[in-house]
Formats: sequence, C-alpha cells, structure tokens
Amino acid sequence: MFEIFERLMRQRGETFSDVARAIGVSPSTFTDRRAGRYTPKADKMQKIADHFGVSVEYLLTGKDTEKESTSGGKYYFSDETAQLAQDLFGDPDLRMLFDAARGCTPRQLDLAAQILRGFKETNPDG
Repeated sequence: MFEIFERLMRQRGETFSDVARAIGVSPSTFTDRRAGRYTPKADKMQKIADHFGVSVEYLLTGKDTEKESTSGGKYYFSDETAQLAQDLFGDPDLRMLFDAARGCTPRQLDLAAQILRGFKETNPDG
C-alpha cells in the first residue's frame, strides 16, 4: 500500500505534510507507516483514498475490481466510449487529457466534468 500511496503523492506533487493537512492527521503518521510502526484504520484509509480520488482497494492493491466489474467487466459502459478513449489515448497530442486527469483532485475533476456537461447542454448533438 505504501508504494501506491507514494506514487500517487509524487504524481500530484504532494508531500506527507500536504496529505496529512488535507486529511487531518500528523505528518509523522506517514513516516511511522513507512517504518511499519502504524497501520491506518479503515476511516483513515478512506480519507486517503478520497483525497487521491481512488478506491481503498486501489490504494491497497493497485487494482480496482469494483470499477472493472460495474459494467459487466468493462471499464466503459459502451464500446463507442471505449473506442473514443482508446483513440484519445493513442493520439500523442490528446493523451495529455489522461495525464492531466491523473494528477487532478476530485474537485478539479468535478469542475472539468461540469464544464463538459455545460458544452453538452448547449449542443446536445455535438
């Protein structure tokens, strides 16, 4: 779990202090965890997962079987959406959309989603 936590922290450019402040714990909590002197309780694990916008399962294992199984074993609900995502990811100029989203906070992702919904409302066919 700690390796995944550190990777998420690096991706967002955060420190132990940043995360500790955001979830309301002491920064030493993380150094104690790294040293094996502390195991976070379920509520703290959820706060960490929420902070990074991932599931507790992902934080513990690096996988999220719940997301994978919510649509019958597919991440995307339709083949058309999956193909679009693959096309975007395959285009070096557009891949940045994935890279940008990876480092976003849940609040930032929500704002981006609101903007996209606004576009859809003004042009439902496009």
